[in-house]
Amino acid sequence: MLKLGVNIDHVATLRQARYKDSPALVGEPAGAIPEPDPVWAAAVVELAGAHGITCHLREDRRHLQERDLRLLKQTCRTRIDLEMAPTPEMVCIALDVQPAICCLVPEKRQEVTTEGGLDIVVGYDNIAAVTKQLQAGGREVSLFVDPDKRQLEASAKAGANYVELHTGAFANAPDADASERELQRLIAGAKQAHQLGLRVNAGHGINYENVHTILRIPHLDELNIGHSIISRAIFVGLDRAVREMLALMAGYVG
Repeated sequence: MLKLGVNIDHVATLRQARYKDSPALVGEPAGAIPEPDPVWAAAVVELAGAHGITCHLREDRRHLQERDLRLLKQTCRTRIDLEMAPTPEMVCIALDVQPAICCLVPEKRQEVTTEGGLDIVVGYDNIAAVTKQLQAGGREVSLFVDPDKRQLEASAKAGANYVELHTGAFANAPDADASERELQRLIAGAKQAHQLGLRVNAGHGINYENVHTILRIPHLDELNIGHSIISRAIFVGLDRAVREMLALMAGYVG
């Protein structure tokens, strides 16, 4: 069965637009209750049938806060997939909080959202060391990568449990021909990752319109989707938005 992980960062982004300086977000008493609460959103997502909660604790804390992550650990009944930069600070937090999965991703301070895959080839020594450190603490490790032969080979060599294929180039393709080319890259990448013994996830830019095409990619274990589901929730509610995406994914045969 193809699983759905719902990224709740976009709920925190909306909260931070109004309450980024609220003392409540660092555990101090406050008059106003910061809303919307991503932890509350995670509960709704789970009740709607999602298989996990995906969240990204960025180094600049632009949306999710450590308070959120620790409350998620206490309240989630599925599992947490923590997206994180492969830095000493983030490794310490992950080892303390102990999410089920740590997905190593690149970060740029000026980007709105993650713009591409992690360069495993260039950063191999650090990524392999971080992977080993997180796994020794009992976590599974996923590497967010482009569907590139060298990156996938390096991911397997680094000892990752999963790769998450970056689907952004497909989602942002300017026309049908470019979309099909990117899809074929993803298909080839998924086949290669599977042959290398890696489990395969996918994410970035997947929505209600293109998910049926994403389902042509073989060997998928999970889709991680955030922006589209949270956007849909504005009009139909979060519970229905999750259920609608699950229904679209239900026909996957791998």
